[in-house]
Amino acid sequence: MSYRIIPADNFSRELKRLTKKYPSLKEEIKEISNILLNKPKTGTPIGHGCYKVRLSTPDKPGGKSKGFRLITYIVSKKEIIFLLSIYDKSEVSTLKDWEIKLIIKELDNIIV
Repeated sequence: MSYRIIPADNFSRELKRLTKKYPSLKEEIKEISNILLNKPKTGTPIGHGCYKVRLSTPDKPGGKSKGFRLITYIVSKKEIIFLLSIYDKSEVSTLKDWEIKLIIKELDNIIV
């Protein structure tokens, strides 16, 4: 299977905001993207075909536990990995189930 990665609009907005404060986060996203292409189900399963991946960056001390969370959504039939959301663990403890469902619903036009 040859997956492709598509960033959701929500993810792109969040990444833009976070990289202003943590510039090396872009490089971390490139690295995790390469990992995801080889192993799409990387991270902790959180339901609805989504996974939560813990990330760290040299710009922020504390390692992965105090770093960032990347939410991915896998559509196996279409071989797509969506980057749904990224957030700073110190700003948001976790995304609510309804927030994830809302982001997935916005992708309906792309998935078809």
